[in-house]
Amino acid sequence: MNVLAPVRRDRVIADLPACFRKEAALHTHPAFHPTVASACQEQRTGTVGFKISKIIVVGDLSVGKTCLINRFCKDTFDKNYKATIGVDFEMERFEVLGVPFSLQLWDTAGQERFKCIASTYYRGAQAIVIVFDVNDVGSLEHTRARPAAGDSGSHRQWLADALKENDPSNVILFLVGSKKDLITPAQYSLMEKDALKVAQEMQAEYWAVSSLTGENVRDFFFRVAALTFESCVLAELERGRSARRIGDTVRINSNESDLYLSTPRKKPKCCQ
Repeated sequence: MNVLAPVRRDRVIADLPACFRKEAALHTHPAFHPTVASACQEQRTGTVGFKISKIIVVGDLSVGKTCLINRFCKDTFDKNYKATIGVDFEMERFEVLGVPFSLQLWDTAGQERFKCIASTYYRGAQAIVIVFDVNDVGSLEHTRARPAAGDSGSHRQWLADALKENDPSNVILFLVGSKKDLITPAQYSLMEKDALKVAQEMQAEYWAVSSLTGENVRDFFFRVAALTFESCVLAELERGRSARRIGDTVRINSNESDLYLSTPRKKPKCCQ
């Protein structure tokens, strides 16, 4: 039973949202995994509807992390930029295939001096969103898991930092190019080739957005919520299969007539 406030109508996900580019999509299938859809229909999603999934948003200073989150959560855009100090977060509630699902969006500072503070909040993420500015090639290079050729390594590698605190096999990655409104179509086309290559290298799903106009912002976060939900349900079902349920019959095959019989211990010579 969900005792929280009702989910907003515009946060209801009935079908798997489409990807931005098939060349760099985590999943190209057009619908939710059949096992997930069946589990939701039969209300077998376990504790997924009661948990909060953690999404961390990382990237260089002033690439637009806070504006991206505020555009989706508050539908606002503040042109008077203020750097995030340490970390901040927003909570968003969805309904996915009829199941309540909550995302906690962690907005982390891009300044080096807040590195230690922000890193402490990386652990336990279900998804990592790495943001770069489509007008700044350097910010794209800093998203990599390891320094590119010629990089002195003095800059933060956002993916590498985030993965230090998480199991790479259990976290979903998204590479997001922001400020799409500030670049010409011709320039964007050239930049996108590099972004797709980086996304494929890190096995992340690529998106390009504009927090100013709102272009692709809602679609992106719906995609994050849907894929995170799918992953959580599949993990819950796997745990259910591997865990022994109370009342299950345990069969033990043995050639011994009585499993409680054991070979008598030899008495010490002193006792014979």
